[in-house]
Amino acid sequence: MSASEDIDDSTAPLIEHLAELRTRLIRAVGAFIVGIVLAFTVAEPILQFLLGPIEETLRNLGDPAPTLQYTSPQEYLFTLFRISMVFGFALSFPVIGFQLWRFVAPGLYKTEKNAFLPFLIASPVMFLLGASFAHFVVTPLAMAFFLGFADVSSIFANLLSGAVSSLPADAAVVPETTDGVRITFFGKVNESLDITLKFIMAFGLCFQLPVLLTLMGKAGLVSADGLGSVRKYAVVAILVLAALVTPPDVITQGILFSVVYGLYEVSILLVRRVEKTREAKLRAEGYYDDEDDLDDEMDMHPEDDPLLAEFDEDEDSDGQAK
Repeated sequence: MSASEDIDDSTAPLIEHLAELRTRLIRAVGAFIVGIVLAFTVAEPILQFLLGPIEETLRNLGDPAPTLQYTSPQEYLFTLFRISMVFGFALSFPVIGFQLWRFVAPGLYKTEKNAFLPFLIASPVMFLLGASFAHFVVTPLAMAFFLGFADVSSIFANLLSGAVSSLPADAAVVPETTDGVRITFFGKVNESLDITLKFIMAFGLCFQLPVLLTLMGKAGLVSADGLGSVRKYAVVAILVLAALVTPPDVITQGILFSVVYGLYEVSILLVRRVEKTREAKLRAEGYYDDEDDLDDEMDMHPEDDPLLAEFDEDEDSDGQAK
């Protein structure tokens, strides 16, 4: 067989893989575009839902008409488009994940398929749990912390009181003051949404930690003892992560650190369970050698082995005789 024939034989599978990859990418991108269009049709209700914690905090602090603004003509449209991209990806993720699975699955053994598929399902579930925790727990606490320092009485009530001669008795009016400048919250839509989305993405990705470490443990890349031995370094890394992905306040950083560290400890337990399952399976199939563990124990405690102790005594007696 000539060299050119060897090249042709090795090139054909590569061309087939590239064609398969192109097909999968086209379908994934198409699903993503469809998801963006669908999400854009309900982008305004989604925006109201995401800004719910801010609205609730403002009302609890005494603002009768919570208001956000945008200062450029295209800002609100781009905000809706940003929401459409994020939630469009969420809507299209089942199709994208399926296309990824169809591309990877032919190159995996049956056992590898059985190991990988549950994690492909668990990943979006854990992301949804993290995003829900961020929206319903972390964001309200953070908004209460941030907005608790400012006077959040409605700015429109103050403007209305000066523009209209007569007001109803129950109208909300900001009282006049001569004790300095009144600081009023008048936030922007995109900045307020940015904080909410940062929390959702940060906690959603951090909740992937058990999935990632368990998958690595199933592949033999990490071990429970290894993860436990680097626990102090993991604490430092989690603290740095909490400082980078959250606003500079102690409350949200402490919540993120507590959650991620708890997930790290859960990951150690899951990896240890995976190791025991794999060990039991190898033992049942006859691939696991108990003598290796016995040798390792003897190497760790040679004084417990009577044969080694007798050999050491013989060496000592020979040395004294000489």
